Amino acid sequence: MTTARSWWRRGDDNLRADAQAAKDAAAQAFYELDTAQRDLVISIETITAVDNSPAAQRAAADFHALGTRIDQVSGAYIAAVDAHDLDRDELDASAAGRARTELTRAKDDLARVKGELDRFAEGLGPLLGKAETQLARLAPAVERARQALLGASNALDAVRAAGLRADDLAARLAALAPELTKLNQGAGTHGVPETLKRAEEVLRGAEAVRTEAERLPERTQEIDKRLASLRTRAQALSTRAEGVDPILSELRRRFSLACWQDLQHVPAQAGTTVAQAEAKLTEAAKARDEQRWADATSLLGAARALLDDLDGTVSAAGDRLRKLNEVLKDPKAEIDKTRFAIRDAQRLAMQGRTTPEPRHARPLDDAVGRLDRAIAALHGRHPDYWHFLTETTAVRETASRVVANIREDRAAGR
Repeated sequence: MTTARSWWRRGDDNLRADAQAAKDAAAQAFYELDTAQRDLVISIETITAVDNSPAAQRAAADFHALGTRIDQVSGAYIAAVDAHDLDRDELDASAAGRARTELTRAKDDLARVKGELDRFAEGLGPLLGKAETQLARLAPAVERARQALLGASNALDAVRAAGLRADDLAARLAALAPELTKLNQGAGTHGVPETLKRAEEVLRGAEAVRTEAERLPERTQEIDKRLASLRTRAQALSTRAEGVDPILSELRRRFSLACWQDLQHVPAQAGTTVAQAEAKLTEAAKARDEQRWADATSLLGAARALLDDLDGTVSAAGDRLRKLNEVLKDPKAEIDKTRFAIRDAQRLAMQGRTTPEPRHARPLDDAVGRLDRAIAALHGRHPDYWHFLTETTAVRETASRVVANIREDRAAGR
């Protein structure tokens, strides 16, 4: 027969078991919260190592606030466990009941904060994804920068082996050495964004040095070819310039002073310009021998510009004689060509209208008057044929501008 004492004993055992179950459940909740917090610490450290944006800073601050709440509920749980020894023999019903109540409350608090932590973790998804992407780029970016530096160094060695100093390229490569040192120190010292940026800058700088080094032999050959070509051209222009004096003599003999006066300086100017160009070419050759490639290229460009100007100046005398001969032989052809340009513009101005726009008609009327005056000047003694040609050219340019303006207006619906 069961005694009253054994009945109460079984009741105490049941309460002890309930309290122990509450303790186990609280321990599981504590473990899950602690694990989730540890995982999130890694996520937050990943984000803050990469991202310094306001969103990342808010996430770190929010996690810190969550950490405070986690510490509070964890402390309450630990205090509840410490307050109740469920293994002691003299545990009575009231003590077991209090233990179960406090441990259940601790478990619920732990689970509630765990829920907050889970929701916070879900919201970190975009920031964490961005940070992990940057971290994934970090090692390959640094390795590409190192390989680019190695490639530039090898290209520079090859150029030097071919007898080219490439001092400027060597200096540019040497300037990248401190950046390599910082890359080797790693993102832990300088941060992920700064390290990625530095790796990209080193890559670009090293690739530029490598490309220029590999092209240096070809560039040297190009400079040599340009030197030879420009020297030949200078000699040819000097020879052509010698033919200007006979042309000027013919102009003086057959045409009025106004037709050739502006060309009298050409022979002297040609000699001066050829001398200047040849001096530039001599400097360029010296710069090439000293492997000052940028200076050589600049000097060659200056020599070419001088020769281009001289080419136009020397050609001007021959062109002037040819045009004057043409107009002397048949001024009517020039007159007809100019009148046709005016009439063509007038027809376009009247197209679809009873009267032309004043801003189109006025310059055309002025052009007609200008042409008539130029024609009248031809009938005087010693006519200025060059003035006649410049006037007819100006009249055709006026007609061409009017045509362009009319077409622009109509294209715009005006």
